[in-house]
Amino acid sequence: MTGNTPADAPAPRAIVFSDLDGTLLDHETYGWQAATPALDRLRGAGIPLILASSKTAAEIAPLRAEMGFAHCPAIVENGAGLLPPGPAEAAPDRSAYQRLRAALDAIAPDLRHQYRGFGDWGAAEIARRTGLPIEGARLAAQRQFSEPGLWEGSDTGRAAFVAALAQHGVTAREGGRFLTLSFGGTKAGRMAEIIAHYAPDATADPATAPRSLALGDAPNDREMIEAADHGVIIANPHGTPLPPLPGEARVRTTVPGPQGWMHAVLDLLSDLL
Repeated sequence: MTGNTPADAPAPRAIVFSDLDGTLLDHETYGWQAATPALDRLRGAGIPLILASSKTAAEIAPLRAEMGFAHCPAIVENGAGLLPPGPAEAAPDRSAYQRLRAALDAIAPDLRHQYRGFGDWGAAEIARRTGLPIEGARLAAQRQFSEPGLWEGSDTGRAAFVAALAQHGVTAREGGRFLTLSFGGTKAGRMAEIIAHYAPDATADPATAPRSLALGDAPNDREMIEAADHGVIIANPHGTPLPPLPGEARVRTTVPGPQGWMHAVLDLLSDLL
Protein backbone atom coordinates (compact mmCIF):
# COMPACT_ATOMS: atom_id res chain seq x y z
CA MET A 1 0.00 0.00 0.00
CA THR A 2 1.26 3.46 -0.82
CA GLY A 3 0.39 6.50 1.20
CA ASN A 4 1.60 9.68 2.81
CA THR A 5 2.22 8.35 6.32
CA PRO A 6 5.88 9.07 7.16
CA ALA A 7 7.90 6.03 8.18
CA ASP A 8 8.78 7.61 11.53
CA ALA A 9 5.28 8.94 12.27
CA PRO A 10 3.81 7.64 15.53
CA ALA A 11 1.00 5.14 15.16
CA PRO A 12 -2.47 6.57 15.79
CA ARG A 13 -4.14 5.57 19.05
CA ALA A 14 -7.09 4.10 17.16
CA ILE A 15 -8.29 3.35 13.63
CA VAL A 16 -11.97 3.39 12.67
CA PHE A 17 -13.25 1.04 9.96
CA SER A 18 -16.75 1.79 8.69
CA ASP A 19 -19.27 0.38 6.28
CA LEU A 20 -21.13 2.99 4.22
CA ASP A 21 -24.70 2.22 3.07
CA GLY A 22 -27.04 2.11 6.07
CA THR A 23 -24.13 2.74 8.45
CA LEU A 24 -22.32 6.01 7.81
CA LEU A 25 -24.66 6.84 4.92
CA ASP A 26 -28.39 7.28 5.53
CA HIS A 27 -30.46 4.47 4.01
CA GLU A 28 -32.86 6.87 2.27
CA THR A 29 -30.84 9.99 1.46
CA TYR A 30 -27.27 8.57 1.32
CA GLY A 31 -26.24 11.61 3.36
CA TRP A 32 -23.51 11.45 6.03
CA GLN A 33 -23.76 14.97 7.46
CA ALA A 34 -25.50 13.83 10.68
CA ALA A 35 -22.18 12.21 11.66
CA THR A 36 -20.22 15.48 11.29
CA PRO A 37 -19.45 15.98 15.03
CA ALA A 38 -17.82 12.53 15.23
CA LEU A 39 -15.97 13.00 11.92
CA ASP A 40 -14.60 16.33 13.19
CA ARG A 41 -13.47 14.63 16.39
CA LEU A 42 -11.66 11.90 14.46
CA ARG A 43 -9.82 14.42 12.29
CA GLY A 44 -8.91 16.54 15.30
CA ALA A 45 -7.50 13.53 17.14
CA GLY A 46 -5.56 12.29 14.10
CA ILE A 47 -7.53 9.04 13.96
CA PRO A 48 -7.83 7.51 10.47
CA LEU A 49 -11.27 6.67 9.11
CA ILE A 50 -11.15 3.71 6.75
CA LEU A 51 -14.27 3.46 4.61
CA ALA A 52 -15.04 -0.19 3.86
CA SER A 53 -17.78 -0.94 1.36
CA SER A 54 -18.95 -2.94 -1.63
CA LYS A 55 -18.70 0.34 -3.57
CA THR A 56 -16.01 0.90 -6.19
CA ALA A 57 -13.04 3.23 -5.80
CA ALA A 58 -14.77 5.62 -8.21
CA GLU A 59 -17.76 5.80 -5.84
CA ILE A 60 -15.79 5.99 -2.60
CA ALA A 61 -13.09 8.51 -3.58
CA PRO A 62 -15.41 11.55 -3.77
CA LEU A 63 -17.21 10.56 -0.56
CA ARG A 64 -13.90 10.15 1.25
CA ALA A 65 -12.74 13.57 0.06
CA GLU A 66 -16.04 15.26 1.07
CA MET A 67 -15.69 13.81 4.59
CA GLY A 68 -12.13 15.10 4.86
CA PHE A 69 -10.34 11.73 4.91
CA ALA A 70 -8.67 11.62 1.49
CA HIS A 71 -5.39 11.04 3.35
CA CYS A 72 -6.64 7.60 4.47
CA PRO A 73 -6.82 4.38 2.44
CA ALA A 74 -10.20 2.75 1.85
CA ILE A 75 -11.40 -0.82 1.43
CA VAL A 76 -13.33 -1.16 -1.82
CA GLU A 77 -15.49 -3.80 -3.50
CA ASN A 78 -16.07 -5.67 -0.21
CA GLY A 79 -12.35 -6.17 0.39
CA ALA A 80 -11.37 -7.32 -3.09
CA GLY A 81 -9.20 -4.20 -3.39
CA LEU A 82 -7.78 -1.12 -1.69
CA LEU A 83 -8.03 2.54 -2.64
CA PRO A 84 -4.73 4.24 -1.69
CA PRO A 85 -4.68 7.61 0.07
CA GLY A 86 -4.72 10.70 -2.10
CA PRO A 87 -6.76 11.87 -5.08
CA ALA A 88 -8.49 9.30 -7.24
CA GLU A 89 -6.48 8.01 -10.18
CA ALA A 90 -7.46 9.43 -13.56
CA ALA A 91 -6.88 6.04 -15.21
CA PRO A 92 -7.19 3.32 -12.54
CA ASP A 93 -5.70 -0.11 -13.10
CA ARG A 94 -8.50 -2.46 -14.21
CA SER A 95 -6.28 -5.42 -15.10
CA ALA A 96 -7.59 -7.59 -12.24
CA TYR A 97 -11.16 -6.98 -13.41
CA GLN A 98 -10.22 -7.80 -16.98
CA ARG A 99 -8.66 -11.09 -15.82
CA LEU A 100 -11.79 -11.81 -13.81
CA ARG A 101 -14.03 -11.26 -16.82
CA ALA A 102 -11.73 -13.45 -18.93
CA ALA A 103 -12.02 -16.25 -16.36
CA LEU A 104 -15.79 -15.86 -16.39
CA ASP A 105 -15.91 -16.12 -20.17
CA ALA A 106 -13.62 -19.18 -20.14
CA ILE A 107 -16.07 -21.49 -18.38
CA ALA A 108 -18.59 -23.68 -20.21
CA PRO A 109 -21.12 -21.59 -22.16
CA ASP A 110 -24.12 -23.38 -20.63
CA LEU A 111 -22.97 -22.13 -17.21
CA ARG A 112 -21.71 -18.73 -18.34
CA HIS A 113 -25.03 -17.81 -19.97
CA GLN A 114 -26.88 -18.23 -16.69
CA TYR A 115 -24.87 -15.50 -14.93
CA ARG A 116 -25.20 -11.84 -15.83
CA GLY A 117 -22.96 -9.29 -14.15
CA PHE A 118 -22.33 -5.56 -14.15
CA GLY A 119 -19.99 -5.99 -17.10
CA ASP A 120 -22.85 -7.50 -19.12
CA TRP A 121 -25.44 -4.86 -18.27
CA GLY A 122 -24.19 -1.32 -18.74
CA ALA A 123 -25.15 1.72 -16.65
CA ALA A 124 -28.87 1.80 -17.48
CA GLU A 125 -29.42 -1.82 -16.45
CA ILE A 126 -27.26 -1.41 -13.33
CA ALA A 127 -29.42 1.57 -12.37
CA ARG A 128 -32.58 -0.49 -12.87
CA ARG A 129 -31.25 -3.45 -10.89
CA THR A 130 -29.84 -1.43 -7.98
CA GLY A 131 -32.01 1.69 -7.75
CA LEU A 132 -28.95 3.92 -8.21
CA PRO A 133 -29.25 7.14 -10.22
CA ILE A 134 -27.67 6.80 -13.65
CA GLU A 135 -24.52 8.72 -12.68
CA GLY A 136 -24.11 6.51 -9.61
CA ALA A 137 -24.57 3.45 -11.82
CA ARG A 138 -21.78 4.67 -14.10
CA LEU A 139 -19.45 4.91 -11.11
CA ALA A 140 -20.54 1.47 -9.89
CA ALA A 141 -19.65 0.09 -13.32
CA GLN A 142 -16.04 1.28 -12.98
CA ARG A 143 -14.99 -1.96 -11.35
CA GLN A 144 -11.37 -2.91 -10.70
CA PHE A 145 -11.50 -6.06 -8.58
CA SER A 146 -14.90 -7.79 -8.50
CA GLU A 147 -18.02 -8.55 -10.50
CA PRO A 148 -21.47 -8.52 -8.87
CA GLY A 149 -24.23 -10.23 -10.78
CA LEU A 150 -27.22 -12.56 -10.73
CA TRP A 151 -27.33 -16.32 -11.18
CA GLU A 152 -30.45 -17.20 -13.15
CA GLY A 153 -30.27 -21.00 -13.08
CA SER A 154 -30.81 -23.82 -10.61
CA ASP A 155 -29.01 -24.36 -7.31
CA THR A 156 -27.26 -27.39 -8.80
CA GLY A 157 -26.11 -25.31 -11.75
CA ARG A 158 -24.85 -22.57 -9.45
CA ALA A 159 -22.73 -25.09 -7.55
CA ALA A 160 -21.20 -26.22 -10.85
CA PHE A 161 -20.68 -22.59 -11.87
CA VAL A 162 -18.86 -21.76 -8.61
CA ALA A 163 -16.72 -24.91 -8.90
CA ALA A 164 -15.76 -24.05 -12.49
CA LEU A 165 -14.71 -20.54 -11.46
CA ALA A 166 -12.67 -21.91 -8.55
CA GLN A 167 -10.46 -23.68 -11.09
CA HIS A 168 -9.49 -20.21 -12.32
CA GLY A 169 -8.83 -18.89 -8.78
CA VAL A 170 -12.15 -17.01 -8.63
CA THR A 171 -14.27 -17.04 -5.47
CA ALA A 172 -18.00 -16.35 -5.26
CA ARG A 173 -19.71 -14.73 -2.26
CA GLU A 174 -23.46 -14.44 -1.88
CA GLY A 175 -24.56 -11.02 -0.65
CA GLY A 176 -27.92 -9.53 0.10
CA ARG A 177 -28.61 -8.93 -3.60
CA PHE A 178 -25.82 -10.22 -5.82
CA LEU A 179 -23.47 -13.16 -6.26
CA THR A 180 -20.12 -11.37 -6.36
CA LEU A 181 -17.03 -12.82 -8.02
CA SER A 182 -13.44 -11.87 -7.20
CA PHE A 183 -9.95 -13.25 -6.74
CA GLY A 184 -10.48 -13.11 -2.98
CA GLY A 185 -10.11 -10.58 -0.19
CA THR A 186 -12.49 -9.50 2.57
CA LYS A 187 -13.04 -6.40 4.64
CA ALA A 188 -11.68 -8.21 7.70
CA GLY A 189 -8.59 -9.40 5.83
CA ARG A 190 -7.78 -5.86 4.69
CA MET A 191 -7.99 -4.55 8.25
CA ALA A 192 -4.75 -6.26 9.29
CA GLU A 193 -3.00 -4.89 6.20
CA ILE A 194 -4.08 -1.34 6.99
CA ILE A 195 -3.21 -1.60 10.69
CA ALA A 196 0.28 -2.79 9.68
CA HIS A 197 0.54 0.23 7.38
CA TYR A 198 -0.08 2.62 10.26
CA ALA A 199 1.77 0.60 12.94
CA PRO A 200 4.59 -1.38 11.28
CA ASP A 201 6.18 -2.12 14.69
CA ALA A 202 3.02 -3.77 16.04
CA THR A 203 4.00 -7.23 14.77
CA ALA A 204 7.07 -7.25 16.99
CA ASP A 205 5.38 -5.34 19.81
CA PRO A 206 1.58 -5.83 19.86
CA ALA A 207 1.29 -3.28 22.65
CA THR A 208 2.01 -0.55 20.08
CA ALA A 209 -0.94 -1.52 17.84
CA PRO A 210 -3.76 1.03 17.58
CA ARG A 211 -7.17 0.03 18.92
CA SER A 212 -9.47 -0.90 16.04
CA LEU A 213 -13.13 0.15 15.85
CA ALA A 214 -15.45 -1.33 13.23
CA LEU A 215 -19.02 -0.30 12.45
CA GLY A 216 -21.52 -2.01 10.18
CA ASP A 217 -25.20 -2.86 9.83
CA ALA A 218 -25.48 -6.01 7.71
CA PRO A 219 -24.37 -9.65 7.64
CA ASN A 220 -21.54 -8.90 5.20
CA ASP A 221 -20.01 -6.65 7.89
CA ARG A 222 -19.88 -9.45 10.44
CA GLU A 223 -16.27 -10.56 9.84
CA MET A 224 -15.02 -6.97 10.07
CA ILE A 225 -16.95 -6.30 13.29
CA GLU A 226 -15.71 -9.53 14.88
CA ALA A 227 -12.09 -8.79 13.89
CA ALA A 228 -12.08 -5.36 15.60
CA ASP A 229 -11.16 -4.61 19.19
CA HIS A 230 -14.44 -2.68 19.45
CA GLY A 231 -17.36 -3.61 17.20
CA VAL A 232 -20.49 -1.56 16.68
CA ILE A 233 -23.64 -2.95 15.06
CA ILE A 234 -25.70 -0.10 13.65
CA ALA A 235 -29.48 -0.56 13.82
CA ASN A 236 -30.85 -1.77 10.49
CA PRO A 237 -34.65 -1.36 10.26
CA HIS A 238 -34.59 -1.63 6.45
CA GLY A 239 -32.85 -4.98 5.94
CA THR A 240 -31.63 -8.19 7.51
CA PRO A 241 -30.08 -7.30 10.87
CA LEU A 242 -26.99 -9.00 12.20
CA PRO A 243 -27.97 -11.88 14.48
CA PRO A 244 -26.44 -12.18 17.96
CA LEU A 245 -22.76 -13.01 17.57
CA PRO A 246 -20.96 -15.71 19.60
CA GLY A 247 -19.65 -14.24 22.83
CA GLU A 248 -21.07 -10.90 21.83
CA ALA A 249 -19.64 -7.97 23.77
CA ARG A 250 -20.36 -5.31 21.19
CA VAL A 251 -22.37 -2.13 21.00
CA ARG A 252 -25.74 -2.19 19.23
CA THR A 253 -27.23 1.18 18.45
CA THR A 254 -30.94 1.87 18.64
CA VAL A 255 -30.70 4.70 16.10
CA PRO A 256 -29.84 3.76 12.48
CA GLY A 257 -27.53 5.41 10.00
CA PRO A 258 -25.15 8.32 10.53
CA GLN A 259 -26.86 9.57 13.70
CA GLY A 260 -26.41 6.22 15.43
CA TRP A 261 -22.88 6.10 14.00
CA MET A 262 -22.06 9.51 15.46
CA HIS A 263 -23.18 8.62 18.99
CA ALA A 264 -21.38 5.26 18.96
CA VAL A 265 -18.09 6.77 17.75
CA LEU A 266 -18.21 9.68 20.20
CA ASP A 267 -18.93 7.29 23.09
CA LEU A 268 -16.04 5.02 22.16
CA LEU A 269 -13.66 7.93 21.64
CA SER A 270 -14.51 9.30 25.08
CA ASP A 271 -13.32 5.98 26.53
CA LEU A 272 -10.20 5.70 24.36
CA LEU A 273 -8.82 9.26 24.34
